[in-house]
Amino acid sequence: MLRLLAPKVLGYNSVCKQLLRNMTDSSKPIESVIRKKLKDAFSPTHLDVINESYMHNVPKGAETHFKVVVVSDKFTDLALLKRHQMVNSLLSYELQHGVHALSIVAKTPSQWNDSDKIVKPSPNCRGGFGK
Repeated sequence: MLRLLAPKVLGYNSVCKQLLRNMTDSSKPIESVIRKKLKDAFSPTHLDVINESYMHNVPKGAETHFKVVVVSDKFTDLALLKRHQMVNSLLSYELQHGVHALSIVAKTPSQWNDSDKIVKPSPNCRGGFGK
């Protein structure tokens, strides 16, 4: 009976989606923190936080290598270097405490709209010695 009433009374679908999102966030704490910090600081019109750790020689489920795609008006009239400095500064704690690599794509909305919106994948890991 609860299941029959749940969609109308409890907003069953939205409750399930929120529970799933919370479960996912708790299993990816660093990714979640990165996403929140970028959202809060840059109010992006587009944001991707991609965990690329699986491409490297790290334990399964690791959160050590990330690519972020941030599209924000706050990057307008700023050089690419300055944009990267802003993102690196914002995520300095994570970079000092577990995040080993951060690839950054930082664009303005007009740059993003004029692009093909395809972010090239990172190259395969060659190990620490370029093997």
